[in-house]
Amino acid sequence: MTDPHQWLEDVDGAAALDWVRARNAVTEDELAGSEEFRRLESELRAIYDSQDRIPVLAKRGEWFYNFWRDAEHPRGLWRRTTLAEYRKDSPAWETVLDVDELNRLEGENWVWHGVEFLRPDQPRCLVALSRGGADADVTREFDVESKTFVEGGFERPEAKGQLSWIDEDTVYLVTDTGADSTNLAGYARLARRWRRGTPMEQAEVVFEGPADNAGYGIRAMRDRTPGFERDLLLHYLDSRNSVLYVADESGAFVPLDVPDSADKDVHRQWLLLGLREDWSIGGRTHPAGALLVADLDEFLAGGRNLDVLFEPTASTALEDVTCTRDHIVMTVLEDVSSKLVVAHHGDDGWSTRPFGGLPEFGSIHAAAVDDEAGDELWLVVTDYLSPSTLMLGDVAPGAGAPEVLRSEPEFFDASTHVTEQHFATSADGTRVPYFLVRPRDRAWDGTSPTLLYGYGGFEISLTPGYAPAVGKGWLEAGGTFVVANIRGGGEYGPAWHQAALRENRPRAYEDFAAVARDLIASGITSPEHLGIRGGSNGGLLTGNMLTQYPELFGAVVIQVPLLDMRRYHLLLAGASWTGEYGDPDKSEDWEFIQRFSAYHLLDEVAGQLPPTLLLTSTRDDRVHPGHARKFMAKLLETDQPALYHENIEGGHGGAADNGQRAHMDALYLTFLRRHLMPATDPVA
Repeated sequence: MTDPHQWLEDVDGAAALDWVRARNAVTEDELAGSEEFRRLESELRAIYDSQDRIPVLAKRGEWFYNFWRDAEHPRGLWRRTTLAEYRKDSPAWETVLDVDELNRLEGENWVWHGVEFLRPDQPRCLVALSRGGADADVTREFDVESKTFVEGGFERPEAKGQLSWIDEDTVYLVTDTGADSTNLAGYARLARRWRRGTPMEQAEVVFEGPADNAGYGIRAMRDRTPGFERDLLLHYLDSRNSVLYVADESGAFVPLDVPDSADKDVHRQWLLLGLREDWSIGGRTHPAGALLVADLDEFLAGGRNLDVLFEPTASTALEDVTCTRDHIVMTVLEDVSSKLVVAHHGDDGWSTRPFGGLPEFGSIHAAAVDDEAGDELWLVVTDYLSPSTLMLGDVAPGAGAPEVLRSEPEFFDASTHVTEQHFATSADGTRVPYFLVRPRDRAWDGTSPTLLYGYGGFEISLTPGYAPAVGKGWLEAGGTFVVANIRGGGEYGPAWHQAALRENRPRAYEDFAAVARDLIASGITSPEHLGIRGGSNGGLLTGNMLTQYPELFGAVVIQVPLLDMRRYHLLLAGASWTGEYGDPDKSEDWEFIQRFSAYHLLDEVAGQLPPTLLLTSTRDDRVHPGHARKFMAKLLETDQPALYHENIEGGHGGAADNGQRAHMDALYLTFLRRHLMPATDPVA
């Protein structure tokens, strides 16, 4: 099969970048030239740079660390404070690393990628930095007391991978070292033990995955919890399956005899298993979606006594698990709204109870403050119209109600809107939930400009959350915002995800179309006022809606997308997603994959499609920018109304700093307002 646009896959090729610059210029001229665009971009930038945003904390020893970007620090400050100071209206922060200053000194364009401490009470840490926001990054040893990188310390060159502490003089090294060190998806397949003062090339190989594997690579780590020290290694087989290894007394990694498809975690003495498939063990069958717990040492010795902490129902699913010192905290979705359930092991075994004092509608995000030292939780509660609130809670019995530490301001006027949940009926009869955020007083006459958002893949749930850009740029202008919880996501557990895998992928698109039709039938909107947006797998979604259901929409936004499903597995990390979509090199798989390869479906489209905006990033080294480039080239060939913008930086997120983020968001919002709100055309 010959592809005349394959030359656009040359990411940094001169001809391809000339093509990108020409397309960017057209889009900038079309969308970014008006006073209204500049006003919107400025408003969004002010939100992203606001000093009133909630600084997210990570406790290390007695310090509470935060990474922060604003107008004066576009690439960000890594800083710290105390909890007592944080409770003040204007806390004092101590800067540990200024990434903008580092870029100035080194002539680089570093983007912060995170940090791992040796121990909470030791000053050494491993800082990861990415050029331009790509997934590939470098790791460098840093001293938080001297606030300098350690001369001659551990340093990993740019690649997809990691360093992780074993002790103060040893790390686990997982990285691309060339010469057959990566798998089919471009992720490192070797784990090494690297001792201080020795060349990286001489690091001892302690694990080797197969070269023909297409997973996300390897994570090797030492659990340093006092009294429960052990070495662990997680080998990802693909996007859904992995094997957990535990090192024995000789240091050899031994695989656990548990399902590859299960989520696996270890906390203190406990092994936690989140099932994605039914599992029969110990004379009992546990359903997909259940959370099981076992004593790890007993399990390694052959014991198969597993306790059930959660079992799903028709309306509930396990969304997340976090562990404090003495408790396991489960975030449970009930028809896509969050609740917390706390499990504790006592003299009589495991018991569970709800954690109260939190809103009954919306989303709750829970994370342990210090899982070695206590039972406190960071709690962030939010919904579509309520600014996020950060609380400090304690799950120990009798600890009292959570303490409100901070709340974001209202970044847009939400008083004109209400949030509702509705259900549409898909082509096969499945009830598909969606959230509707609409003007409370607007007539249901089919004229409401409506933005419909979706994802539908990789068991990722779309839960209610405050979205200032959508609020400022869309809701305040009188728009309606809709989030569709289509199959392929995790809103109702593994079965909801698996219902749209591989040959069943079109079910996700049928669900999305069903929500669109429900909005139209109910009188909320009409095709000329209905726009859609999705990114990554959601970009594949909106690409398929454009090519298969164009009559339903007045405008389409496709961001950092997969689109060419014939070659996706050959581009960057694409091989790791064959479990989700199928393998196009297998004729039996290509038979069904071609039914949702939007790039090829364009060849079958007759007539004019709705206006389309494609957004991507040159530095996206996860989903190849060639997908968006080639799709745009085909649209141009047939004179379809389409615009294209490619940020030279940004990685898979599309933007490397708040300025780039504001610009990209203002582009898509201006585009949608132009086509769906003709009476308030911001560029007219």
